[in-house]
Amino acid sequence: MADWRWQTWQEQDFLTCDLLQPWPHGFFTRQFWPQSPADLVAALAAEASVQRVQQVHGNRVLRAADLPGGGPEVPMAEADGLISDRPHQALWVCSADCSPVLMGDRTTGQVSAIHAGWRGTAQAIVPVAVGKLLAQGSRLDDLVVAIGPAIAGEVYQVDLDVAAAVGRTILPDPPADDEALVTMLQHREHSPVLKDEALGKARLDVRLANVWQLEQLGLSRAQIAVAPHCTFQSPDRFFSYRRTGEKQVQWSGIVSR
Repeated sequence: MADWRWQTWQEQDFLTCDLLQPWPHGFFTRQFWPQSPADLVAALAAEASVQRVQQVHGNRVLRAADLPGGGPEVPMAEADGLISDRPHQALWVCSADCSPVLMGDRTTGQVSAIHAGWRGTAQAIVPVAVGKLLAQGSRLDDLVVAIGPAIAGEVYQVDLDVAAAVGRTILPDPPADDEALVTMLQHREHSPVLKDEALGKARLDVRLANVWQLEQLGLSRAQIAVAPHCTFQSPDRFFSYRRTGEKQVQWSGIVSR
């Protein structure tokens, strides 16, 4: 199990993961709101170029070189993941219950930052990002992945069709019927789909669904870390859209080597 550690900047705490130790990185808390990546990058690598996208809950992953240049008047590209293509690029994603996923290649030094909500996870955004890293010369054995604070499955109630949409990405030959698929997953050990007492509902751990997707690609569990913090259950540290309905976010970033 990888260790997670609190670091201090501006007298506030942000979270880091030992798996990503070779890269400046951080999962920032609500205490840093409303600072943007342009402000927060100083906590990681002040000279790094800040790269971010307009998140749309899809599975589009772009290289930093694909982003439009220009000033603040230029619209940001719509995507939910970024891949670095040179050193000293700081890649950022924001989240309020969705999973912020930071990934690094121990050989090339390249990184990825991914916003993985249930919609993106149902579209396999993390495997898409892995595929783009492999296309740039990465090997699966060299990748390490940290999934930051997000809503825990035990408190994330969803409709059956949502649980089924995610479940279809992690079951070989899944049944066409949503209820049958969800029931099948609920009987699996350490499943990301949990039972819920309400009719037509299930509990969904999006973080664990991404772990299953990564393991199916061939990554070992030792290459993956999941933060032991739930955004919904930690109101002192994290914003949670499910808890408050307010559109406030915390940022996560990583800098390529």
